[in-house]
Amino acid sequence: MNDLTGFQRDLLYVIAGDDQPSGQDVKEEVEQYYSNEINHGRLYPNLDTLVNKELVEKGQLDRRTNYYAITADGEEAIAERQEWERQYVDL
Repeated sequence: MNDLTGFQRDLLYVIAGDDQPSGQDVKEEVEQYYSNEINHGRLYPNLDTLVNKELVEKGQLDRRTNYYAITADGEEAIAERQEWERQYVDL
């Protein structure tokens, strides 16, 4: 996960926290966090990066709508990231 941008990590966390969200669902969640609009030109290439790195899988809900789901590698990447963070932030 150390080669992901912060935005890509945020997308990964949103996908991990939902059950097969659509791209639009992910967009809406991230927009709430960032408090501004995320355009498609930023969202979908970053989702594709997560798919290409096999952290997320992409499937079709219907002809126009894709879903995204965390993979085992994605879950492992999040766990490793959380472990790394804990050594610096002990709450």
